[in-house]
Amino acid sequence: MAAYRSAAGFPRVLHAVKHVCFSKQRCGVIICRYSTVYDPNEKTFDKILIANRGEIACRVIKTCKKMGIKTVAVHSDVDSSAVHVKMADEAVCVGPAPTSKSYLNMDAIMNAIKQTGAQAVHPGYGFLSENKEFAKRLAAEGVSFIGPDTHAIQAMGDKIESKLLAKAAKVNTIPGFDGVVKDAEEAVKIAGEIGYPVMIKASAGGGGKGMRIAWNDEETREGFRFSSQEAASSFGDDRLLIEKFIDNPRHIEIQVLADKHGNALWLNERECSIQRRNQKVVEEAPSTFLDPDTRRAMGEQAVSLAKAVKYSSAGTVEFLVDSKKNFFFLEMNTRLQVEHPITECITGLDLVQQMIRIAKGYKLQHKQSDIPINGWAIESRVYAEDPYKSFGLPSIGRLSQYQEPLDLHNVRVDSGIQEGSDISIYYDPMISKLVTYGKTREEALKIMEEALDNYVIRGVTHNIPLLREIIVHPRFVSGDISTKFLPEVYPDGFKGHMLTAGERRELLATAAALYVAAQLRSQKFLGDLRVSVVPAESRQWELCVELDKGVHMLGVSRSGNNYTVEIDGEKVEVSGEWNLASALLPISINGKHRTIQCLLRTAAGEITLQYLGTSFKLRVLSKLAASLSKHMPEKVPEDTSSILRSPMPGSVVAVSVKPGDNVAEGQEICVIEAMKMQNSMTAAKTAKVKSVHCKAGDTVGEGDLLVELE
Repeated sequence: MAAYRSAAGFPRVLHAVKHVCFSKQRCGVIICRYSTVYDPNEKTFDKILIANRGEIACRVIKTCKKMGIKTVAVHSDVDSSAVHVKMADEAVCVGPAPTSKSYLNMDAIMNAIKQTGAQAVHPGYGFLSENKEFAKRLAAEGVSFIGPDTHAIQAMGDKIESKLLAKAAKVNTIPGFDGVVKDAEEAVKIAGEIGYPVMIKASAGGGGKGMRIAWNDEETREGFRFSSQEAASSFGDDRLLIEKFIDNPRHIEIQVLADKHGNALWLNERECSIQRRNQKVVEEAPSTFLDPDTRRAMGEQAVSLAKAVKYSSAGTVEFLVDSKKNFFFLEMNTRLQVEHPITECITGLDLVQQMIRIAKGYKLQHKQSDIPINGWAIESRVYAEDPYKSFGLPSIGRLSQYQEPLDLHNVRVDSGIQEGSDISIYYDPMISKLVTYGKTREEALKIMEEALDNYVIRGVTHNIPLLREIIVHPRFVSGDISTKFLPEVYPDGFKGHMLTAGERRELLATAAALYVAAQLRSQKFLGDLRVSVVPAESRQWELCVELDKGVHMLGVSRSGNNYTVEIDGEKVEVSGEWNLASALLPISINGKHRTIQCLLRTAAGEITLQYLGTSFKLRVLSKLAASLSKHMPEKVPEDTSSILRSPMPGSVVAVSVKPGDNVAEGQEICVIEAMKMQNSMTAAKTAKVKSVHCKAGDTVGEGDLLVELE
């Protein structure tokens, strides 16, 4: 039996929910907030249960409150203090942490619906949002599913059936095999007939899970194995299909909205080409690539498909678009998309409100001619991930400090966490969706750059360094992007921001000024010197600053809050308030505004600064301390060629070796699953296995020893 608690048992912390709309005043004449009128006389539902968690649950609750609808949150036991639980009017625990026992537990959720008397369920995205059995059970109980009917979920949720329907609706489709692939050998045969490269993907999948690209027979066999395992784990359905892989395409999707009366609209496109592991990282609306004719053609085909399956709700038709603007149907997601906020920004529509109205049976309020493209919106997905490992392997931990850049102009943050929240191995590592809006793309990008610099996240590793590098890269700024953007721009993996000579001087000067400001502050208490007999305050310093194994001698002079730093014969002027207790340090460097973050500062002179999005480790010493430090012994780095450590927290799915086995370089040793993505761990050299420190089913942390080689 699910545990039930009323919202009265929770403190009211609506201020902790960092989901805000843009204000009309901030945007001048362009309306970038929701323009929808919430008519109190238009009756929909008295109470809605949100069968989800995190930021999307908070997002749905927000609109429900505007519409005067009471809400019910469901949660696992580890989410009992989550923000979405505190936001909702009522909350019900539906099981332990694993999703299969909580957020995918249909019996527990159905019980929660009965206990609370909810009249409708909004599924958000993921979990049960595209599960036809869940929709059927709701219908049998007379509970409205805020989404399409079971026929549309079945038709579009199955990639094989959806492709056949798309063909019948005269929608452009990708060449491929239209049946279910039985085993790895049949996959190899089909791939050979289609011609490499091919895409192997889960029939019931989405979100990049259960998806692999194969360029030869061996990769097809391996891809079949991993894709079927991920599909079974994520969707409870291991069926796979194979189709031609369109090399170097753009991923552009069309948002559709349809009611139960045969009316359907397309709400323009979203450019989603910046991806890693087939999962989106940065999205924008509109696309720089589409012309009005192509946009209209894609929109009309998307609406044609929606009408063919009698679709009713918000949905998304995804296309691959080649360099000549030929577009091909990829799939239809029968739910609200993660990236829906950027469509809301440029159209002024609240998509959650539209879904609720449609579920109640109302007709669409708008015609196709009413749908505008007002301005430009960009979304960065902020994840608890290490971007230096395969562009983002999951990180876990507690948010020891958390501050969203909501005081900036035209910034929206959709999140479901707050300071003190835990990022665990059980759920998606998304921290938030950071959205910026401008009258032009240039303005939206500039605001995004500033927002990322002002975003404070401590306690977990995050991907802000990667996000910031993407949005300032010349190829992205010019719109020259494809789904291969990341591997093409960073063929050797992401290394962080590469400093120019001028930026290096700025960073060295900032570290030196910060060091001196900290030294001066340590000499004072309540504004006065701690010891009255200390010498008069110095105004000049000679410092040694280490960065990337380089040693730089700096001269620093001070006048009030202004510092002049001489580096290699050049002077750098650094000024600021130097509030060392603040997470953000707004400073001026040679008259140019910068926002930096001091992530670490120790008595040994170690300083870690987040500068231009990337964290840099420096060491600042006085001239005397630097001369003495050379006598200190250095730590010998660990030989990692003979050991295999887990690169991320997760669970061990399989171990392929045992002590005494001989392994070749690149041979699979074990498989780690993190956030439902499986990762093959391989041997760094040819050797004999000395010992194995894990087994299938074990939970491992980042850096845990898995296997030792001789």
